[in-house]
Amino acid sequence: MKIYQLNNINEKKQFLKDLKVHGGGVSIMAKKMELLYFFIKDLKTPAANILKQDALSIGAELATPSGVITCEKESYDCLLVGTRKHMEVLSKKELAQPFGLKKLAEELQAFLKTTKYPTQIMGIINVNDDSFFAGSRFVKEDAIKQIKQMIVEGANIIDIGAVSSRPNAPLVSEEEELERIQDICDVIKAEKLYEKASFSIDSYMPLVIEYALKSGFNLVNDITGASNDEVVKLAVKYEAKLCIMHMQGTPQTMQEKPEYEDVMVEVSEFFQERIEKCEALGMKRENILLDVGIGFGKTLEHNLMLIKNMGHFKKFGCQVLVGASRKSLIDKIIPTPTEERLAGTLAIHLKAVSNGANIVRCHDVKEHQQALAVWEQL
Repeated sequence: MKIYQLNNINEKKQFLKDLKVHGGGVSIMAKKMELLYFFIKDLKTPAANILKQDALSIGAELATPSGVITCEKESYDCLLVGTRKHMEVLSKKELAQPFGLKKLAEELQAFLKTTKYPTQIMGIINVNDDSFFAGSRFVKEDAIKQIKQMIVEGANIIDIGAVSSRPNAPLVSEEEELERIQDICDVIKAEKLYEKASFSIDSYMPLVIEYALKSGFNLVNDITGASNDEVVKLAVKYEAKLCIMHMQGTPQTMQEKPEYEDVMVEVSEFFQERIEKCEALGMKRENILLDVGIGFGKTLEHNLMLIKNMGHFKKFGCQVLVGASRKSLIDKIIPTPTEERLAGTLAIHLKAVSNGANIVRCHDVKEHQQALAVWEQL
């Protein structure tokens, strides 16, 4: 007999099938191979005691502060730990319990139903002269050349914007923004480039968005997070997808002093409210993408928290986008000029994908294509 320890088994069902496990046992055993962690804030003390006993009864665990058993406080933060199978059983048990445990059970069930989406690369084209990374700035003929190059390199989506959203970026009129991007939209339409890749318009101006959607674009990348009903209505009208990004403040103010009581809770509540708004305006949930907005009104600690726990946002049933390409959080970890941040970018994006993101917005398509191909094999 020989034995060795395995690290993470990503494709659990396939591993069991390769092991020739009986067909009916594959699904059952796969659920027992995945350990899940849920941080529960402000759980009422009676609920914590009930959940603790129910968790222990099925082999799971609820880590609680010492004062829970004696009910010293009205509520506590707790950590629920168990396999996917444990969570399925526990969520059913708690549906009949009081003290807010029914809501907790419904939340757990939402997490367990998450959809697995294929990983996609979104290349960045900036049709302006003041984006924070000079290597992403293109105009007219050069932009078209770069778009075609990105398609060859494997970009699934190409995100085109004409206004910088870096901190303290100058404001640009809707008419000037359209003027900057109009010729590029015309070429994409005339040459039917939209048949070779999906095109995203990085804008929150209705005039610009409608022109792009008429030119074959099928995604609206809205950094204001669906704040304007007209933007949502345009996406619905043209049957386009909409990316809702979280940002605290505006590009002109967002990095002055970003503060959150709990960034995970507040970003999650923001998405819940905006998703409900979009659905009320006629948008299908499967056409909504979520972007936590790395660097948009966040400190380094906020950014890292969101990346480390990106899987949380899958509970909404939407695709999750990450965009940290060459951003300043890399410089805050290890001082590095913008032009030399590719390695840091790849590290962040691979971690984000492993944690639940499925769309990677980046400047360097070829390098991401290679890194993701190798990562997926590993």
